[in-house]
Amino acid sequence: MDLDSTRSKYAYKQLIDDFENGETDILIGTQMVTKGLDFHNVGLVGILNADSLLNFPDFRSYERAFQMITQVRGRAGRGNKIGRVIIQTSRPQHIVLENVIENNLPEFYDKIIQERMQYHYPPFSRLFELDVIGKDVNEVNHLAQELLNLLLPHFGKNILGPEFPLVSRVRNYYHKLLLIKAEKNIASLVIRKHITESINELHLKYKKWNFRVQIDVDPV
Repeated sequence: MDLDSTRSKYAYKQLIDDFENGETDILIGTQMVTKGLDFHNVGLVGILNADSLLNFPDFRSYERAFQMITQVRGRAGRGNKIGRVIIQTSRPQHIVLENVIENNLPEFYDKIIQERMQYHYPPFSRLFELDVIGKDVNEVNHLAQELLNLLLPHFGKNILGPEFPLVSRVRNYYHKLLLIKAEKNIASLVIRKHITESINELHLKYKKWNFRVQIDVDPV
């Protein structure tokens, strides 16, 4: 069950009905299997390569992994039936997996919130993601570094990057990201002013180059 196999509403409904009615014994799918489905005859759920959820390069990856694995776990066993969940991982002692198994949301929350406080991530800061976009990868590299140099006097060590995202080329355009972790006690208008002035200065200095910079506040 994935986006390709459920493009039409009839294909989606047919898959669900066949599984619910016992005409299909095994349902294999992407993460969309976890969303909003309520089966009454599932006794075993397997989560393959759970490490890919834990290793995703995003400060919210543990939170999202905990949520998704908890949702999947809830699909096994309903009513008086006891379900079984098998998780494929090379890191069974991981904080996410331990707390999912123990069903210990408070402990997981406490550890995650302490980590975010230590590394200055939301809710203890605001994030501003700057995406330098252009068709020439060498120019994008250079522009991202130049933008960093312009931003450093305003934000110092609270800037991460520049780094290429996981998908760094989209429709023949290259992307390189900088992430600003801004203090929450600084007005958003002041932060935007520093960012806008730095971007304008970059455009002025390289006005013959074809590029743009996109700003995403508190990126999802």
